[in-house]
Amino acid sequence: MKDILRGPNLVLRSLWAVIVMVVLISSGNLSAQDGEALFRANCSSCHKIDENMTGPALQGATSRWKGKEELLYKWVKDPAAVKEMGDPYVTKLLAEWESKAGLMTAQAVSDEEIAAIFEYVDTWTPPVPDVPLAAGPVEVAEKGLSTTWLLIIFFILLILVFSLLGVRSSLSRLNASVAEAEGGEHVEEPSFNERAKQWVWENKVFVSITSILVVVYLAVVGYGALMEVGVYQGYTPEQPIKFNHTLHAGDNGIACVYCHSSALKSKHAGIPSANICMNCHKSVSKGRTDDGTAEIAKIYAAVGWDKENQEYTGEEQPIKWVKVHNLPDHAYFNHQQHYVVGQIECQECHGEVQEDYTVAGQHAPLTMGWCIDCHNRTQVAMDGNAYYDEIHERLVENGKEELKKYLEDGSITARELGGWECSKCHY
Repeated sequence: MKDILRGPNLVLRSLWAVIVMVVLISSGNLSAQDGEALFRANCSSCHKIDENMTGPALQGATSRWKGKEELLYKWVKDPAAVKEMGDPYVTKLLAEWESKAGLMTAQAVSDEEIAAIFEYVDTWTPPVPDVPLAAGPVEVAEKGLSTTWLLIIFFILLILVFSLLGVRSSLSRLNASVAEAEGGEHVEEPSFNERAKQWVWENKVFVSITSILVVVYLAVVGYGALMEVGVYQGYTPEQPIKFNHTLHAGDNGIACVYCHSSALKSKHAGIPSANICMNCHKSVSKGRTDDGTAEIAKIYAAVGWDKENQEYTGEEQPIKWVKVHNLPDHAYFNHQQHYVVGQIECQECHGEVQEDYTVAGQHAPLTMGWCIDCHNRTQVAMDGNAYYDEIHERLVENGKEELKKYLEDGSITARELGGWECSKCHY
């Protein structure tokens, strides 16, 4: 009987050993993987791995606390209690850092989680920046003749024409003089105006068609020039700080309203204060390139931030931003109404900032025709939008005919709710 049971028991014990091994290996991998997540969740707000921030750099902490690992773990979980113990190393550490950042907050982490954090920190290596490939030969696009060259060619041809006419006139006078000297009859040469009138009369059709084309061309060019008055599409002024929208809104995924928070409650989107920049750049002092680092340094100069000592100096230099989007004084536009109520994405007016912008420029023409066209084709988001509850109830109360009038195409546009009324934008 024992021999019969021994086989299955051996199999069960082997299976159990394999399960335990797999769990232990998985736990070890999980711990290594969780080290980064635990660091970001518990430590990254005050510590960098390889550089001092609000607190000292964490890489190498296990070496600095060598022989006091148990005290290090207790320090992470309860700094106040460790401070009371009066350990010489802890006292020295506090003398350097407590006046700058205060006593560290106790962290709700287990010993296993602390070990995972320090394992991640000690094995961390800085990421290798992407080195752009060498640029290939630049192909120069073929361009047509510019307006300047066309004008130059026109004036050269005009000079040639007048020169040839002068030569012809001189030859005619010479022939007349020769004929007169030989006893022939003197023929009076017609003047330039007379010859011009004669040529126009003989080429009436050509002159008429050419004149009409010239008048139409000048009218079109003049109309286009007048319609561009006050339109600054593509205007991208040089700013005191070269803020990279593609990096922040695109690569880092920062929402537009994090910086332009006034769009949530005001007609203006607002220019972010430098303090908003410092929410991140108190910790991030290096850019992806040397130029990026230099731009971050301008923010520090503006707010009076001493990066080395991690403190404010009180010496501020206001940033003189250049306004990009300017509407006429008689036109009213409300960011909150469009972004919060209308649920219109910023990209509708400002373009794909997360892909196309470095320093911001004016993407749309912002003309009256452009706004009216948007109101004509934009569907109103009424479902689940409390702002339109009263309008929805009014449409229902007025009966099916009223609803049918608006829902012929299955949607309601801003125009159908009064978006083309003059007083909506001009008051």
